Amino acid sequence: MRHSFLTVFLLFALLSLPTRIGAQCHVSVGGELRQRILHNFDRLEQEKYRPQHVFLTEEQSGYWPGDTEGRTILGLVLDARSTGRQPLYLEEILRLLPSYLNAKGYLGTIHRGQADEQQLSGHGWLLRGLSEYYLWKHDAKALQLIKTITDSLFLPIEPYLKSYPLDPDQRAKNVGGASGNIVAAVGCWRLSTDIGCIFIGMDGFLQATQILDEAQIGGKAERHKMAKEWIELFLQCPLVKIEAQTHASLTGMRGLLRYAEMTGEDTYVKLAEQRWQAYKRYGMTEDYANYNWFCRYNTWTEPCAVVDSYMVASQLWQATHKAQYLTDAELIYWNALCHGQRDNGGFGTDNCPGKASGTDCIGVAAYEAHWCCTMRGGEGLSRAAQYAASADADTLFLTTFRDMTVKAQLASGALTITVNTLYPFQEKVSVDFFVKEAPRKTILAVPAFAWMTKLKVQVNGKPLSWKEDRGMVVFGNRFRGGDHIRLTFVMHPKDVGVVNPANNTPGSFRVGFGPLLLATDSCQDNLLYGERLIPLKGLTFRGEKSGTIVSPLYHLMSTRLTGKDYARRILFHR
Repeated sequence: MRHSFLTVFLLFALLSLPTRIGAQCHVSVGGELRQRILHNFDRLEQEKYRPQHVFLTEEQSGYWPGDTEGRTILGLVLDARSTGRQPLYLEEILRLLPSYLNAKGYLGTIHRGQADEQQLSGHGWLLRGLSEYYLWKHDAKALQLIKTITDSLFLPIEPYLKSYPLDPDQRAKNVGGASGNIVAAVGCWRLSTDIGCIFIGMDGFLQATQILDEAQIGGKAERHKMAKEWIELFLQCPLVKIEAQTHASLTGMRGLLRYAEMTGEDTYVKLAEQRWQAYKRYGMTEDYANYNWFCRYNTWTEPCAVVDSYMVASQLWQATHKAQYLTDAELIYWNALCHGQRDNGGFGTDNCPGKASGTDCIGVAAYEAHWCCTMRGGEGLSRAAQYAASADADTLFLTTFRDMTVKAQLASGALTITVNTLYPFQEKVSVDFFVKEAPRKTILAVPAFAWMTKLKVQVNGKPLSWKEDRGMVVFGNRFRGGDHIRLTFVMHPKDVGVVNPANNTPGSFRVGFGPLLLATDSCQDNLLYGERLIPLKGLTFRGEKSGTIVSPLYHLMSTRLTGKDYARRILFHR
């Protein structure tokens, strides 16, 4: 292909710039993602999440004070921000919150001389919900609540951080349910079966610190001293050896990336990368979801962790522009996050195929984890909208292909572009960009995933030169309002390896089509390795030799997952 001088110059300029995802850019999504967000929004406005029911006693919450309240606020805020729809009950929940606080200004028991990691975790979500609400509305009452909880619950436990048990022998083994519980007291710490959930509290504290710093609220030195000590504790924690909960660990990684942003120190990004690789090796399932604990392979998935994994992968790409992280996020979204959403808009847990569970099939473990994952699903879906595009200088980045309208303020002016596509649900893919308005100079950078072949770019029907670098297709032109840019490529089904060889027999493999895993409807049907898959109607394929029928594991909130007999095979054997 030809590369014009302008294209090469613009590419050099693109790769010389850091990326601040979400800066100067607004994304409005349509298609299946908008449908998912709205359905989750509907679920979060049903009876269970209304003001008269959302505030729980400690016993009702399973001794997770602040958890339900915080996650509900967070889910409603982010669903509202991503859709532009006003939540019906959020303001009343926030109005009532102070009346449920204890004498020190937070929820639950006042543990004198002790620290309860479930209470810190629950209030981590409460701080995050209040912080996101403050970023949206700049409400002074929310800011005061953030300060009170930070000062009265979090800062007082700073002396206890150095004694938090990191020795695997101090933690209970092979215990815990889908909702964890306090299982032991070691020193001054009340410990949970959700091992490491203290780091969920850490991320909430770090975002609160950002908010309070930006609002120039006193106490900055004390907050930053504790932030550093908490980060050092997370870095010392042997996540795999201690068999930490993957949800808590991934939230800790998000905290590490947040701390890198707060301090401007790239070292913390590299440390987050190391922990992400450990998660992929010991904590990620064959459908790109999670095992509930590291190395405990006969457990279940948790959409809360899936959301965190999607966010970590996306944020690592933002920080490094390494193509693998963009691919990780794409695979997590289309297979794990989407599969976890149920027909009521909530999110539920699945089993984990492999040797430990004795099955090659995905099945439903719990129809809905209404106490946590349904609310976090709101964040995951809303972040998928937010992360879909970003602007920096004269460049518009797209991280995936979906129906959306993007309004970006580039260095040389305003850009408005609409994207339409049926990706990933067709073999010959067209992605159409309709330029509504464009500045003098514009660079577009879109993913070049490994499964994309025969890629072409046209503007108004004429070929446009492009260049691939670091997993992105980059092209520039003096686009004008009314221009039609078309990106085309082809995808084919192909055999792929397994995520976790330790939990699979030798010779196990999976089959993918673009970012989509393909699955059978019968656990008895097996594909032959390397056999040609013949296209049938839609995205259904038949093995040329085995006759086995496969189609995407993906579903759009299918009612099939309401039944206990649901099972789809994704692991095959040579």
